[in-house]
Amino acid sequence: MNIFDIISRSSFAEIAALLVLAALLGFIGLLLRQPLIVSFIAVGLVAGPSVLDIVHSQEQIKLLSELGIAVLLFLVGIKLDVKLIKSIGGVSVLTGLGQVAFTSLVGYYIGLAIGLDQITSVYVAVSLTFSSTIIIVKLLSDKREIDSLHGQIALGFLIVQDLVVVLAMIVLAAIGIGSGHGGDSSVLQVAASGVGLVCFVIVFVRYIANPLTEILAKAPELLVIYAIAQAALFAAIGDLVGLGMEVGGLLAGVSLASTPYRESIAARLAPLRDFLLLFFFVALGASLDLTLLGSHFQGAILFSLFVLIGNPLIVMIIMGILGYRKRTGFLAGLTVAQISEFSLIFIAMGISLGHVPSDILGLVTLVGIVTIAASTYMITYSHQLYGFFEPFISWFERPGAPREKATEHLSGEDYSVIIFGLGRLGTAIAMRLKQKGIKVLGVDFNPAAIKRWNYLGLSTEYGDATDAEFILELPLKRAKWVLSTIPHHQTGLSAEDTRRTIVQLTQVAGFTGKLGAVSHSSDDSEELALLGVELILEPFQDTADRAASVLLDGLYVQSNENVIGDTQYEKV
Repeated sequence: MNIFDIISRSSFAEIAALLVLAALLGFIGLLLRQPLIVSFIAVGLVAGPSVLDIVHSQEQIKLLSELGIAVLLFLVGIKLDVKLIKSIGGVSVLTGLGQVAFTSLVGYYIGLAIGLDQITSVYVAVSLTFSSTIIIVKLLSDKREIDSLHGQIALGFLIVQDLVVVLAMIVLAAIGIGSGHGGDSSVLQVAASGVGLVCFVIVFVRYIANPLTEILAKAPELLVIYAIAQAALFAAIGDLVGLGMEVGGLLAGVSLASTPYRESIAARLAPLRDFLLLFFFVALGASLDLTLLGSHFQGAILFSLFVLIGNPLIVMIIMGILGYRKRTGFLAGLTVAQISEFSLIFIAMGISLGHVPSDILGLVTLVGIVTIAASTYMITYSHQLYGFFEPFISWFERPGAPREKATEHLSGEDYSVIIFGLGRLGTAIAMRLKQKGIKVLGVDFNPAAIKRWNYLGLSTEYGDATDAEFILELPLKRAKWVLSTIPHHQTGLSAEDTRRTIVQLTQVAGFTGKLGAVSHSSDDSEELALLGVELILEPFQDTADRAASVLLDGLYVQSNENVIGDTQYEKV
């Protein structure tokens, strides 16, 4: 009797083995800089019948899997923020819808070309339009680019994709009922149930959500339990009335999206979502036979290349037409070079409705593994990739890039100091220089920082410190100082690389003044000195020196007052 026979005899031992396997493969994925979803897919494949074959508690794993999908879609619903699309403007809607339409159309014809039937081609094509919001937000946040222009645009069209997911699942639910025995009457029944559930959500949001969550928030643990209960309840109701658990979970999230506690709920449920999604991928892996995937290998590679290349290209084309710089279009385009967990859920729904053969799930799973793994490196090293492709993508940018403020208007301006990085330190320095009558130009790629500086009456320019073309357009020749206050990893490179890039590019642009930069360690300061940086700011050390000086002065004054007081007392 081997260890796998022992595991198969106990459901608890089986779950424990799956968790150990998930931790092990998750650690390997971490070393390879891969997102968790890739490790989870690998767990499902390894634990499935083609490798270890340790998945036998089908009912328990299916239950956890369904609860995980309900929680996942609940979090999508609670995060739906149409205001963000409005704040970004039409580019999010146009880019999002354009990418969905392009990917669906081309993907459909690729499916027909490799021998898939029409219905299957439609399902596969639509599944390829969804990008993973979880992965993109995580990678952009790690690179400190979530607030950049391309990061905000990417978030905008990801929300458009989420809305498409909602519509697609509702349509699938209606089609599923329509294809059943009830015919038109069943469709009407489901439509009526859907309208009723939506009306309840509207009433709940209007009169119940805020006061209820305010009471529950007094006990944060109870608020989390209630959120899970609402996700499960709506999912169960959606399943009972024919809308499907997925739509029910989405509506549960939407019903709490307007409350002030939505971010707290989402943050607390994220680890639970990740835990439960493990079992979705375990169930997925248990249903796949790796020996049958070879027949779809060529199709998976073709679809993967289409997603990795075609999706970024269409985003770049649309953003170029709208007047954005090629750099912004390139960096935003890389974020859609993968499919998401929703792609697999969408195909699974098609299989459950009998529209798609079960082996297609293996095809889309292979596409997911390839595109998610490859796009992770593409987003991580996006700036290096742009540097390589930049000479070949000039035709993606309209002359003048009208949607991004050009720098020609600066050609006649004289600025004594140019500051890269408009955070708290850069803003404080600029305001003090302005009070002394010194002209300062601020440079950043965060639209919110640009807007804040403009509100303060400071001159600004939107741009990336590592963009050679942009640096050459700045009025550097007449500047006396160039100062970088950019924190670590703000541009996706290390802070040292960013500073070295600024030094090199400013020198190429003809800058002959002095350089300053922020340092966070003694070793860092030595590196900066070797680069020729004359003013090295150490915020923590400088603050400590200033605080110690003030404290010492205060102690000295207090000591003198005590001495004088004693002397006066003696004289009295």
